[in-house]
Amino acid sequence: MAQKRDHGGGLDAAVARYGGRRDMWVDLSTGINPEPYPVEMPAADAWTALPDENRAARLVTAARRFWSVPDGAAVLAAPGASALISQIPRLAAPATVCIPAPTYNEHAAAFAQHGWTVAPDGQAQARVEVHPNNPDGKVWSGSDARADLHIIDESFCDVMPEASLIGRATRPGTLILKSFGKFWGLAGLRLGFAIGDPAMITRLADMLGPWPVSGPALDIGARALEDIDWAAATRARLAEDAKRLDGMFDAKGAALIGGTDLFRLYRVDDAQAWQDRLARGHVWSRTFPYASDWLRIGLPPATRWGQVEAAL
Repeated sequence: MAQKRDHGGGLDAAVARYGGRRDMWVDLSTGINPEPYPVEMPAADAWTALPDENRAARLVTAARRFWSVPDGAAVLAAPGASALISQIPRLAAPATVCIPAPTYNEHAAAFAQHGWTVAPDGQAQARVEVHPNNPDGKVWSGSDARADLHIIDESFCDVMPEASLIGRATRPGTLILKSFGKFWGLAGLRLGFAIGDPAMITRLADMLGPWPVSGPALDIGARALEDIDWAAATRARLAEDAKRLDGMFDAKGAALIGGTDLFRLYRVDDAQAWQDRLARGHVWSRTFPYASDWLRIGLPPATRWGQVEAAL
């Protein structure tokens, strides 16, 4: 039986339940940068021609520079990190995979779907570490356990590049995942990366087939990765906004227990009641079926802070 997926989002259902128009709502149930990278219209042939090698090479070069990918590690661009997560279990014969929980549940769902036995901890043939972890922000160290197939999901690590484990990308059997939708705020672009063991990267590329990334995504992704100044300014802004959000929730009795500069995890007396109260102010948040006192909330865009404060 397929692993149940539990995610943020679902704004349409919230609108149907609590009313209002979709544009009246602010969706803070995900950890997406609310002030996205400014997108310029790609060249016309990015839409009309099959993605060429030069466009793909520019994106990979930009990715290598931005993430300081070591020599000896390969880089693969894909149509979102989720597309990679769904295929990675096929890289080895089904056995046992250790996925310390709680964490992003697509990893467990993908491994289970391909016949693996999922364990929360202990020795296993494969291991997944979400770094920093979603939803509690746990950061793994460079000395943590190894496995024949070792996945390090750094989808939220771009707010804290000094913590990246990219140096481990040269280890056999290791793959590091990067998501473009979180830090750059362009989740709809569907762009992600796998970095690591060249043999595994080659197999993943074969699984994805030719032209896995669209021409517009290649162009937009390359420009964004090359814009180092925007990245630095964005990290500073997100850090300040995270502190501002903490102050607002602390004043209402919520206790910060984890998260990153893209999302915060608070302990509250009754998470469902908090979600309901915020929703009546058209602010959507995230609760968890395994922790009735956990509330996760992302950062609002610059124009919607007042709405969040009013909902609180």
